[in-house]
Amino acid sequence: MQFEVWSPDARRVSLRLQGHEYGMERDPDRPGWWRCAAEAGHGARYGFSVDGGPVLPDPRSRRQPDGPDGPSAVVDHGRFGWRHPWHGRPLPGAVLYELHVGTFTREGTFAAAARRLPYLAGLGVTHVELMPVCPFPGTHGWGYDGVAPWAVHEPYGGPDGLKRFVDAAHALGLGVVLDVVHNHLGPSGNCLPAYGPYFTDRHHTPWGAAVNLDAPGSDEVRRYFTGSALAWLRDYHVDGLRLDAVHALVDTRAEHFLAELSVAVDALAARLGRPLFLIAESDRNDPRTIAPREAGGHGVHAQWNDDFHHAVHAALTGESQGYYADFAASPMEALTKVLIGGFFHDGAYSSFRGRSHGRPLDLRTTPAHRLLAYTQTHDQVGNRALGDRLAASLSPGLLACAAALTLCAPFTPMLFMGEEWGARTPWQYFTDHPDPELAEAVRTGRRREFAAHGWAEEDIPDPQDPATRERSCLDWSEPERAPHDALLAWYRRLIELRRTEPAITDPDPGLRSGLSVSSGLTVTMRTGPLHIVVNPTGEPVEVWLGPDARCTEVVAAWRPVTLPDEEGTLLVPPETAAILR
Repeated sequence: MQFEVWSPDARRVSLRLQGHEYGMERDPDRPGWWRCAAEAGHGARYGFSVDGGPVLPDPRSRRQPDGPDGPSAVVDHGRFGWRHPWHGRPLPGAVLYELHVGTFTREGTFAAAARRLPYLAGLGVTHVELMPVCPFPGTHGWGYDGVAPWAVHEPYGGPDGLKRFVDAAHALGLGVVLDVVHNHLGPSGNCLPAYGPYFTDRHHTPWGAAVNLDAPGSDEVRRYFTGSALAWLRDYHVDGLRLDAVHALVDTRAEHFLAELSVAVDALAARLGRPLFLIAESDRNDPRTIAPREAGGHGVHAQWNDDFHHAVHAALTGESQGYYADFAASPMEALTKVLIGGFFHDGAYSSFRGRSHGRPLDLRTTPAHRLLAYTQTHDQVGNRALGDRLAASLSPGLLACAAALTLCAPFTPMLFMGEEWGARTPWQYFTDHPDPELAEAVRTGRRREFAAHGWAEEDIPDPQDPATRERSCLDWSEPERAPHDALLAWYRRLIELRRTEPAITDPDPGLRSGLSVSSGLTVTMRTGPLHIVVNPTGEPVEVWLGPDARCTEVVAAWRPVTLPDEEGTLLVPPETAAILR
């Protein structure tokens, strides 16, 4: 087979394969590339040495059986027998479910997670969104410290484990979205700088030097990450990618990397004959991220919308610290603005940032499904000091209100694993760094970060303590017990309504035109024949639905609700959401 590697500044490169060394030659057709032909089958171990240095893993390694620092292994993707034909599942109309393989079950493997897929199909979600699965140090971690963007974490089950998971999901009609990290690599096991200018000091990110997207050598770096993205979609039959923190992809070139990536993904979708999509995480509130390329945008198909999360969180919890401050000033008005316009920060002043932020998003021309709505995510839970979920502080009624706002909004809803039954298990920050100095640096840094916000250092969970990961695993006995079972039934009903009531997911949502806030307390939304009323207060509230509100049916309600009186006034019990026809 042909081995090849990009190392533009190397004087010589050698291949170490199964204990044998082979000299490599420059590729005359591709500057900076080295190549070598050698006999090797599936599973053969190999690595490269640059200028006589240590043998390092292949930057494009498809498998790291001994971890990020070990040798690479050849993977023949053609050996895997896919059992279930799959024609794809598009993003419009989707309900996503974010899960972390290592804590979705106690076992923390693809195989164990796959055994829970029938539950997710029964819940009614359409896509499973996996947090990163690239190799990272140790056994357990969030996955954002990955160092091999083409490979799969071995303790989860390796490449074949991921394929079996995807195949099982497709058998149940579930799409699979994979979270990928292009903005940085982990602090341990990153060998890319030994090969070439994968990073640049021209720009800096919270993780150090930026990925090289615009300096000399950036053509190949862009191809490296684009190739990795396409490999997940092609070789693993994944349906979409969630792109981590794209605001940290610093790129001054005329065509932004995101636009180049979206072109490649759309072309692959056309070749494969099934829908593929990209979802960006961005804090810029820049409509160009999801605007079509022909309109001057990057052509990304959707993005996470933290403004929705912050507005709902501030309204239901009353929290006002940090970035919640802008939303907490008038939380229901902030929520209304987000439901109408998508972004809260649309060029207005942000006190958290000390400047104006964002640009307006025109939902008359931008389909609402391009924004993801959620009340909990791995970030918004795990980056809290104690990793506490909403269920730790909110009543079941308020959790039901949060569910109604998320699942009845015009946006694409996303749930975080366990949210649907009000899981009481925290989801905390945990790592498993074998390097003792790095482990101590992570532990100390985490505690200092929250000590600056008033937390006692001894109260912050130790990321390196195995008990921190254990606490973060879902308790699968909870959904069978009260009050979790009632909340789970409520989520199932709301997800069912998204599937059976076209008005909720109508791409031209009258929902927003009929939006109001009664007495600054209760949200009322109207879409087609449906009225959606959410009362998060502790008191019953009278809501006037208007003279034409001839409601004939209570479609769903968290607590019993009677039809409006002759004048169109509805009495909504405390901490209740209701949908009327």
